[in-house]
Amino acid sequence: MGAIPMPWRTIADERMDELGLEVSFGEHAGERDAFDSSSVASRLADLHAAFADPEVDGILTFIGGFNANQLLAGLDLALVAANPKPFCGYSDITVLSHAILTGAGVVTYSGPHWSTFGMRDHFEDTLAWFRACLFDDAPVTLRPAAAWTDDAWFADPDARDPQPGGWWVLQPGAADGHLLGGNLSTLNLLGGTRWWPSLDGAVVVVEDDFESHVHDFARNLQSLFHQPGADGIRGLVIGRFQTASGVTRGLLTELVERTPQLAGVPVVANTDVGHTNPLFTFPVGGRARLLADPSDPRLVLTRH
Repeated sequence: MGAIPMPWRTIADERMDELGLEVSFGEHAGERDAFDSSSVASRLADLHAAFADPEVDGILTFIGGFNANQLLAGLDLALVAANPKPFCGYSDITVLSHAILTGAGVVTYSGPHWSTFGMRDHFEDTLAWFRACLFDDAPVTLRPAAAWTDDAWFADPDARDPQPGGWWVLQPGAADGHLLGGNLSTLNLLGGTRWWPSLDGAVVVVEDDFESHVHDFARNLQSLFHQPGADGIRGLVIGRFQTASGVTRGLLTELVERTPQLAGVPVVANTDVGHTNPLFTFPVGGRARLLADPSDPRLVLTRH
């Protein structure tokens, strides 16, 4: 918890209160080692306790990281299956979201961490999408946000510079399917394991952070298409890249054209998901319809 200053924690708790939620933390949430994490045992204990506790209605991860896959071998999926509840986070959390879906049959959510709720400004869209996906059963239509930011909002909230939004239709078309995805390089860590999800018939959402340049993204995307069932992917949604990645619309367009497995597949990029803000919430294991319409691109969450 020490990674996020106290003022932003206060804002996060206030937003939880506005949603009618009472916040509690795991016993080991305050631990912080040399890797800005805690032991495998501590993290598993907190996660299992949250699923087992009947007073806990949903679980928000605190922040992302790099080592969530350390938890996979010890994850009690029978416990999770017996106590299904919303589990939400993004980035490194992608491995846990898909392990829970695949191993326990429980739909999870790619969306903001608890710490994200501490964002002082420019949080309206993220909050609205989270509320629509988690607090209502009606279909949710996701369209481009009017503006976006790429910044360390928790370090200097006064230095933010919103830019005009907009999604890029790289290949038009429409697709229905079950939703999978999140951070691409993290998702690929599950390749060859028993936690790998079924890609056949899926609409897949992929994103990556500033460390992923076009070469990294290209080979990670190709790796995805080498996985079982990938020839059945029906649609691809690519999240907005951070500025430091240097990934442009032109590069993505060429990459899509050079990827044989994407022939005829609707592709929309620069969407509001990933490591820029705002970010939409989507159900991992839910269902959606992707409409890659150049005049009105959108992703409709039909079951969440």
